[in-house]
Amino acid sequence: MNYLLIDTSNQPLSVAVMQDDKVLNEINTNEKTNHSVQLMPAISKVITDSQLAKKDIDSIVVAEGPGSYTGLRIGVTVAKTLAYALNAKLYGVSSLKALAATAIEETGLIVPIFDARREAVYTGVYKNENGRLKQIIKDQYISIKALLDLLHELAEPYKFIGIDSEKLEALLDNSCIPNLPQAKYMQALIDQPTEVHQFKPNYIKVSEAERNWLNQQNKS
Repeated sequence: MNYLLIDTSNQPLSVAVMQDDKVLNEINTNEKTNHSVQLMPAISKVITDSQLAKKDIDSIVVAEGPGSYTGLRIGVTVAKTLAYALNAKLYGVSSLKALAATAIEETGLIVPIFDARREAVYTGVYKNENGRLKQIIKDQYISIKALLDLLHELAEPYKFIGIDSEKLEALLDNSCIPNLPQAKYMQALIDQPTEVHQFKPNYIKVSEAERNWLNQQNKS
């Protein structure tokens, strides 16, 4: 089985090609460039460098959110388009779980962090159980203060994961591991394929533009 894996859920870009459990090629970058410019050239390069053709891709795995609205739309749209064109299976994976997987060797609680601004984050809490990630607290949008309260209630050691955790370190109360997402880790996280035309990003929290539109509709 040949997999194309895509994560554009935040500023970092990660694309990989795997054959079963073997990584054939990957690109991981944190350049401040729009994913609409980077993504397709990156996909073409990893497929070509893997000595495969696009038609050889059997399955496409994409980070479905939460994260950047623009980044998610680009990644999911490209993944859906390719899955339809190539008649490939399409899988969505939580962006937070994918980030947590980069630190699966940690023995305590794994807390992936995406900055949601205004002292709030997108996060979930995971734990390595026999080499697999178990979700302890569901993915959600939450204030940093409320997150810390939840973690203190669990009374277990924990570490924050991701480059945004380093940026927010002054507001957090524990050590941070500034890992970048690596799309190759998503292959081990897939479950059932999704229907291509029905698949949508998991934003968790509506954008400010959408919230303003909804408020306006409610006033009508």
